[in-house]
Amino acid sequence: MLQYFTLLLDSPVIIAAIFTIGIGGTFQYGFDVSVMTSASPFIKDMMNETFLQRYDVSLEEWQSSLIWSFTVSILCIGGLLGSLSASLLTAKYGRKRCLLFNNFFAILGSVLMILSQRALSFEMIMVGRFLYGINAGVSLSVHPVYLLECTPKRLRGMVGVTVATFTSFGKFCGQLLGIRELLGTLERWPWLLGFNGFTALVQLLTLPFLPESPKFLLLERGDRQACEKALNKLWGSKDHSAAVEEMLEEKASLQNIQNRSVMELIRDQTVRWQLLTIIVTFVTLQLCGINAVYFYSFDVLRAAGIQEDQLGHTALGTGLCEVMTSLACFMIVENAGKKALLFRGYAGMTVILIILTITLYLESLVSWMPYCSLALIFLFIFMFSGGPAGVTAPLPGELFMQSFKSAAYIIACTINWVGLFLVGMLFPIMVEKMDYFCFLVFLVFCAGCALFIWFNVPETKNQTVLEIAAAFKKMHGKSEEKSGKEHTEHKINIINLYETKF
Repeated sequence: MLQYFTLLLDSPVIIAAIFTIGIGGTFQYGFDVSVMTSASPFIKDMMNETFLQRYDVSLEEWQSSLIWSFTVSILCIGGLLGSLSASLLTAKYGRKRCLLFNNFFAILGSVLMILSQRALSFEMIMVGRFLYGINAGVSLSVHPVYLLECTPKRLRGMVGVTVATFTSFGKFCGQLLGIRELLGTLERWPWLLGFNGFTALVQLLTLPFLPESPKFLLLERGDRQACEKALNKLWGSKDHSAAVEEMLEEKASLQNIQNRSVMELIRDQTVRWQLLTIIVTFVTLQLCGINAVYFYSFDVLRAAGIQEDQLGHTALGTGLCEVMTSLACFMIVENAGKKALLFRGYAGMTVILIILTITLYLESLVSWMPYCSLALIFLFIFMFSGGPAGVTAPLPGELFMQSFKSAAYIIACTINWVGLFLVGMLFPIMVEKMDYFCFLVFLVFCAGCALFIWFNVPETKNQTVLEIAAAFKKMHGKSEEKSGKEHTEHKINIINLYETKF
């Protein structure tokens, strides 16, 4: 661990890139997910006031809930649009320029948020959330690609975890700034919702000092001189010929091969197991129950005797737990390996969900049981952020060659946004129908993903894309060869039977 950390400290530009890309990247997504909880009572009051002034009508409870749900969920619609357009933008303009332009969506959305209260317009909040969604969708796709392509192979695991670390940090900042001592008040909540514009401005002012992705310059633009210049700026003035040769080797394997579409990726049998890995891990990332656990934490805190006015402060512990565990994962990922972190994380979460369901069921019978539930929630967050949260986000960039990378990120981000939308819309219904047993649904996804990873995914630590492809082929080649032989023998038997009969 210490040797990797030392290597990172020897690359100050990489450290600067981590913070510059992160603060305007996945930080925005994490902040968008958590910030609406603190502002919700003020926005709902503004909705009612708007309808009273405009139409002299007071909203009923179901109408207010419907408008509020749409206001929250429109982030996912914008996020899906941003994710689908990210590959075209990065291919045409490059990773760096795409991130720079992306900041203007957050800044424009921030202006609408800040002015919404003065204009007495909840529609401005909806449009702002939509623009935030586009910004977050592009960031989720481009942030890991740019960062991993700027990082030496030995540090990609450690640096890749920072993608999730900034997501966790964004969630925590949304919780922190939302307390009543800071921006969670009637007068200051528009500035809370507009905070994304300030972080986007930070990236807009600092990103121009970083170079474009070396891999993009060499593989997409064919500019070796610019690639070597970028490597010298990022990694220091050393001999980077080995890294360039690795990129050229990948380029040679992709000679005369254009960027593949999503349908071409789905149909290509040579990357079938890599694609299944992306689908399974990203589906489970949203349906593992982490968002549901955050949703339920307030109920558990109330049951544990926490006063209503202290819930926001106490809930900060959940966000802080995720940030601290993500930092710990950053330190151990290179030694532990990504397969091990994924398997242990989801296996541990499976066990915790079983116990959590039991403790939640027994809360009304045993006085001290709510404290057990609270401890299990923190342990669940610990297992999630210590493995799946940090390892999953960079996977499309690590498992696929350059020609497939954009399509892989489109699939991954589409799954991410659709999953988030479904959890947000369906979880309240699940709670109403199933009560605490709703966690058993998430248990199935955690257990299934853990088993899939154990039997079907090789270790990818310190390996190139071509080495990872060879590892997948070695793991599944025998079974595929066996099934192919069985299929051939079956065809021969049918032909022999046909000839004998006729």
